[in-house]
Amino acid sequence: MVAYCLRMHAMANFGRRALVTGLAATPLLRPARAADQPTRRRTLILGLDIGDTVTFDPARQIDYTPPLTLVACYDTLVTLTPGHYQAVAPSLAEYWERTPDARGWRFTLRADAVFATGNRVTPDDVAFSLARLLAIGNPPARYLDAIADIQPSGPDSVDVVLKDPDRPLLPYLASPPFAILEKAVLDSQNGSESAWLSQNSAGSGDYVLRAWQKRDHILLDANPHAWRGAPAYDRILIRHIPDSTAQMRALQRGDIDVAFNLLPTQLDQLQTDGTLRIETSRSLDLVYLALTAADPSHNQALAQRPARQAIAAAIDYDDLIGRMLGAKATRPASFLPIGLLGSTAGTASGFRQDLDGARALLAQAGRPDGFTFDLAYADAAIAGLPYDTIARKLRTDLARVGIAVTPVAMNPYAFRDAYFAGKLQAALAFWTSPVVANGFWARVATERLGGRVAMAVNPALADLIARAETETDAEAQRGLWLDYQKAMVSIAQEIVLFQPEYQVAISRAVATFPLTAAGWMADLAAAQPATRP
Repeated sequence: MVAYCLRMHAMANFGRRALVTGLAATPLLRPARAADQPTRRRTLILGLDIGDTVTFDPARQIDYTPPLTLVACYDTLVTLTPGHYQAVAPSLAEYWERTPDARGWRFTLRADAVFATGNRVTPDDVAFSLARLLAIGNPPARYLDAIADIQPSGPDSVDVVLKDPDRPLLPYLASPPFAILEKAVLDSQNGSESAWLSQNSAGSGDYVLRAWQKRDHILLDANPHAWRGAPAYDRILIRHIPDSTAQMRALQRGDIDVAFNLLPTQLDQLQTDGTLRIETSRSLDLVYLALTAADPSHNQALAQRPARQAIAAAIDYDDLIGRMLGAKATRPASFLPIGLLGSTAGTASGFRQDLDGARALLAQAGRPDGFTFDLAYADAAIAGLPYDTIARKLRTDLARVGIAVTPVAMNPYAFRDAYFAGKLQAALAFWTSPVVANGFWARVATERLGGRVAMAVNPALADLIARAETETDAEAQRGLWLDYQKAMVSIAQEIVLFQPEYQVAISRAVATFPLTAAGWMADLAAAQPATRP
């Protein structure tokens, strides 16, 4: 804590120009050319908690904040534009169609797309990138488990063949892990490409990665060969500022241009500041309470469905969203965010606070006097609200029915490791999807996240998800997703607390800063300054 306070005090006395110039001189960065000195460059500076960043290798990406950087440095075959998440748009692929045998998709590449080296993006690069992701086998590879083969089919086209031609593919390919990398650049790293990719990039995006210092900063420079044309900013600096008050003060001083992690009360304070504006974006993110069920050594009470349902019925969701989040959030019934097919504020009745109902469920579980469990969470914040604050609020709510909660704050990396390994009784967790597709959300909830909480998925639920994912009639599909939500509410192992709206405070020196719910927060390549110096 002392070291943290000293670092924050140093930041508070570190002006914008000194910050950018100082970073350019650090050994982490490549030596700047004379023409590229920071005092002569247009620099966009963001304040953001980037403590979750582990790697910038797209194929190994599973965290929340890195996609903001990845989308600036890489392109995918198709993409999602802000506000339009149900249909993909062209990116490296100019158009696509079914293969002649209808077993997959054929993508035709843009003729003008080039990497940061100036070399053209080829079908070989596409095949290499997707095959590499599948070979590495990290979680993103599971998104493409329906792929049978990837082969160039012409000088400017590539075929992606599916094991099941009815399985969806296009929404998955818009996700940042499916970035297209330059094969020749990675081949030259002699097997150490993943480490190299954490300090460099090998993409065709509008920016290139120049440096990353863990829990300190990320530095991007404009791609000199950007095929869309030169981006408006020459340099983007992302500063790790986990403390919301420090972010607000840095924004007010002009040391940063955008603050991502402010509390609702802080945003209210800034409403009258004529040098700033507040922009709001609905997210598809979920903050949820995960309860481990099957292993009695974790907690015998949590292995009982009525006991878990009692927890869900005791939580005052309206107070959490209305008072603590300033009504800047909503809540879906289950693990399918509002905005996806079949999930609206009026569908699939989820849990509401019902203290008498919670007590009755405890009696049904044979625990009328309640029980105790440990609630772990990262020492971090979401939507400007510290997880610690949420945990203590849940402790207060559950105490009303005799359930005692022991909050356990953990280092974010230690929390992540323990949660991924299924070692926690209960956890406050966050999920943002890299893929905007109902089937992906459902499979994550029951398989990937379900595995962390020992969820026993019966064959009927697995079959329901499979049928919903491939159903072609829109109304029938909507009904199947409604049934899925009802099933997840009953299981009560991933209790959704809220779906946040994100409010970002932005300097009026920045004219355009497009926010997105597609999984990468903002489109940095489209950011525009209000005036050119």
